[in-house]
Amino acid sequence: MSQLKLLVVDDEPGIRTGAERALRNFSVGYPFMEEEFSYDIIEAETGEKAIEIIESQHIDIMLLDNKLPGIDGIEVLEYVKNKDYDISVMMITSYASLELAVKATNMGAFSFVPKPFTPQELRTSIESITKNLFLKRMTRQMRAEGQQNQFQFLSVLSHELKSPINAVEGYIKIMLEKQAGDSIDDYKVMLERSVERLKGMRTLILDLLDLTRIETGKKSRDIRSLDLHEIAKRVIDTVEPLAIQKNVKVHLDAEENSFYKADSHEVEIILNNFVSNAVKYNKDGGEVYVTIRKDPDFFEIAVEDTGIGISDDDQKLLFQEFVRIKNTQTRNITGSGLGLSIAKKMIELYNGTVEVQSTPDVGSKFTVRLPF
Repeated sequence: MSQLKLLVVDDEPGIRTGAERALRNFSVGYPFMEEEFSYDIIEAETGEKAIEIIESQHIDIMLLDNKLPGIDGIEVLEYVKNKDYDISVMMITSYASLELAVKATNMGAFSFVPKPFTPQELRTSIESITKNLFLKRMTRQMRAEGQQNQFQFLSVLSHELKSPINAVEGYIKIMLEKQAGDSIDDYKVMLERSVERLKGMRTLILDLLDLTRIETGKKSRDIRSLDLHEIAKRVIDTVEPLAIQKNVKVHLDAEENSFYKADSHEVEIILNNFVSNAVKYNKDGGEVYVTIRKDPDFFEIAVEDTGIGISDDDQKLLFQEFVRIKNTQTRNITGSGLGLSIAKKMIELYNGTVEVQSTPDVGSKFTVRLPF
């Protein structure tokens, strides 16, 4: 657990000790952070004392009262801003001075908490400012390292999440206002579309977590001898409900006891991406053939379908992040645009290769080779 230094600047002893008690055993964590943050509380009763502390040690967060003996809080805030210190400031203000709080926010304060405040109100405010500080520092680090591609990644990600949220929000507003009628049946299509949108978001988030673990090397791997035949059967069972809906038959041609040393979760992700895509992008009444062959130097896994196929230009984009082939045949098919990218990265963990052969309106064949 990491610790942030939090400076409480207030001339009222009760405010300072109350803040210390409220945050003493408090910690903040988010799914996107590797560890939680706790707080080392430092106190100052005047603006002059606060500046002295800021000059002598690194401070992460400052709770700053404006009405102080000597220089006031706004002057301390201005000092922090002029010195360009990496400190997130939250003003402590009475209800009578909200105008001053707005002014402080315009000068660079993150936000303000009115007093008297409850311990829970303070914790909620600290949770918010901590998340902001973490994201701000992460963004600054990305800029310093010149990782423009990560900015692009985040930009696309925000778009991919925003679109379904906007759609679901719009449907809910229509239903709340009963614009389409008074019966639940009047909203059946909207409800179904909302569920599909939420499924797509869940898939995106799960795929994103897998991708993040691969990129950062944080994913723990359990390498052991696996039967690829058994894993393929498990994957086919998973996609069977979708195959039944689309009237697609899935065939498996693989010898039992096809043992390969790998992480079972990773192999399932690889197979599931190719097999589920072969079903999703197939034609009604189509077929999928999953073949596993053992050569002296590698296992070859082939997934072939009788689906809509992929043009030569689109094949060049297939394994890029957030790429989804968009045309009249795919517009109603949901997906994260990350699945094939993740599969390729996992294949490369085993020094393997993947290639695609496809003809529009005829079908596609993905071939994976995993060396021993």
